[in-house]
Amino acid sequence: MTGPKLNEANRVAGAPGGVKAQLRWVRMSASKFRPVLNQVRGLDVVSAREVLSLHSVEAARIVQKLLKSAVANALHNNSLDEETLYVKACFADESPTIKRFRTRAKGRSNIRLRRGAHITIVVDAFSEAEQKTREMIEAAGGRSDKNQRRQRVAASQAREAAQQANEAKNAAVDESSDAPNTEGVDTPSTEESK
Repeated sequence: MTGPKLNEANRVAGAPGGVKAQLRWVRMSASKFRPVLNQVRGLDVVSAREVLSLHSVEAARIVQKLLKSAVANALHNNSLDEETLYVKACFADESPTIKRFRTRAKGRSNIRLRRGAHITIVVDAFSEAEQKTREMIEAAGGRSDKNQRRQRVAASQAREAAQQANEAKNAAVDESSDAPNTEGVDTPSTEESK
């Protein structure tokens, strides 16, 4: 299976179809690209880049470069904002297989199939309604990156303030217990001692 492609609504005149980047005749099997593409499909561009950077396979590196190209096309050709882009569709189709033969013993030969792929990534901007809905869902669930960071920073600042207050209190108690009580005690002056 090549993965879900763009639906029929995008073939209607005037319907937005997104911005496409395509890499053709890659000398790697399409089946190696599909697990990587399945993980970034539907994600916003920032999250997709993070996911791809965690992969160690060669297919992820190629997809990451193609995603960068698709984003550059969207920024330059359509003047879209990178923060609002998401991976609308991505799929890997098989290119024609190159057939080669390897000689074997007793006049026989084995066939070698040199497989290839055509990879396509389509990015599009969230509509205003979708963007607001995503922000509301993230804020309500507390899953927003900014919201989580704010909570972590506030908790860290609260811990630091409590620790400093506790240290100041302990220092004040230590100073008062170490100093001798000199109230009401006459100390001899140096002239009287002579």
